[in-house]
Amino acid sequence: MYAVVGCNECATMWLVTDPETSETAQCPRCGKTHRTAKLKRFFESEDRTAAQQARSALLAKKHDASEAFAEVDHVADLEERVDEAGVGDEEYLEASGLDTDAVAAAGERAERGEGRSSGDSRSRTEIVRNAVEEAEDPTAEAVVDRASEHGVPPERAREILDRLTRRGELSESRGRYRVL
Repeated sequence: MYAVVGCNECATMWLVTDPETSETAQCPRCGKTHRTAKLKRFFESEDRTAAQQARSALLAKKHDASEAFAEVDHVADLEERVDEAGVGDEEYLEASGLDTDAVAAAGERAERGEGRSSGDSRSRTEIVRNAVEEAEDPTAEAVVDRASEHGVPPERAREILDRLTRRGELSESRGRYRVL
């Protein structure tokens, strides 16, 4: 289940995954933590794409751009077009004078964790996910500390923690994380 909700501090609208089971949700703009049950729900759906489309329509209406929004493709179509638009990664790297094969190899080594002093062969994402599972009290700080012990820089560990939560691979309730 997905719900389009709004922050009473900064008026940002965002999607919350599983609003019935999540006790809290954090505004992605101002960072305020809200009790999920008290958040105003503008739209609910089992389909993430439908919820994204509803959020987009609500934002267009909020900014008096409903007519322009009506002329735009569905949000799912727009996501596909983003990948096609602009300069591709390879073209950009080549134009910058970089060897794309070397960049790809470096990225793979970094994701595998090669070159870190801890010798851990897991990816940074795996390390953060495991830190959530293994921590006695899986707060953000405890997870970041544990991931740092395995070679993940603290800032990167926080980014991965946020990304996994947004993707629905982790849930956060009362400042504690758990793997879903």
